[in-house]
Amino acid sequence: MAHTYISWLLLTLSLLLLLTTTKAKVPAIIVFGDSSVDAGNNNQISTLLKSNFKPYGRDFDGGRPTGRFSNGRIPPDFVSAAFGLKPAVPAYLDPTHGISDFATGVCFASAGTGYDNATSSVLNVIPLWKELEYYKEYQNKLKAYVGTEKANEILTEALYLLSLGTNDFLENYYTIPTRRSQFTVKQFQDFLVGLAGNFIRELYALGVRKLSVTGVPPMGCLPLERAANFMGNHGCQQEYNNVALEFNAKLGGLIAKLNHELPGMKAVFANAYYILYHIIRRPSEYGFEVTRNGCCGTGAFEMSYLCNQQNPFTCEDASKYVFWDSFHPTEKANHIMADHLIPRLLAEFS
Repeated sequence: MAHTYISWLLLTLSLLLLLTTTKAKVPAIIVFGDSSVDAGNNNQISTLLKSNFKPYGRDFDGGRPTGRFSNGRIPPDFVSAAFGLKPAVPAYLDPTHGISDFATGVCFASAGTGYDNATSSVLNVIPLWKELEYYKEYQNKLKAYVGTEKANEILTEALYLLSLGTNDFLENYYTIPTRRSQFTVKQFQDFLVGLAGNFIRELYALGVRKLSVTGVPPMGCLPLERAANFMGNHGCQQEYNNVALEFNAKLGGLIAKLNHELPGMKAVFANAYYILYHIIRRPSEYGFEVTRNGCCGTGAFEMSYLCNQQNPFTCEDASKYVFWDSFHPTEKANHIMADHLIPRLLAEFS
């Protein structure tokens, strides 16, 4: 009995030591990207792509919709908690938060955006270059709040998360004919990787040194794509999944190249494709029952305003579902994916 208690005590002390170390090493989580990581910036802009109404957020703290495209928290929230920071990363444009909140974490992401500026134009959301402008504004606010020296320390030691790309393919390339007339899909992948490289170099020039880049998920297995796959009996669209795999491989190559090219840069490629694909293929291993449809409404095509409180078909227990709406994972799926990636982030950056 005493031996068990001592073992438990040592484990607890080790975890506390790890937590103390990570707090010192990563003082903030700073997020760029699309709806996979948007904490509510789209609430404040003129776009149809919003989620600041119920049933979105029904399993979030307080049961409130925040603008996150989920029933609860999203991956950056779990990453922040794992590094001993706040349990939810606030959106930069949220008027209820200020620089005192943003000093330990802030989100600049915008649902519907992509690496390609043309992608953000489809639904009139925040383009990636504008996210960067907000970040520059944030740097100045942080310097005014804690002083230049402390701000520079936070900005250099912070962990930056970058997650986007899906909209470039599904919302832009395969929906709007312009890019398809200019590029083959492989050329478009290369075009996006080039834009990603430019963006990361801009971040580096602004002092960013710790970066986690997430690729795209198995896009062909999103409920919306499965619903549209009549000829394939509503199975996953394998073409889209193949494109995702090819793009992720190129993005991973870019990260390896930039780590050599940029002195002091430590970037990791946090590929969530395989863990989500495994969840979809073997849901019972993770406690899920439904993979084809989302929880909200019929789960086949509802997203944003179509996913609303008046829809009578929304499921009662989202924990049985991999997807919340036709495009976005549930909090439970987000938590599992984050937990899959977090050990590597802790190992690399703590």
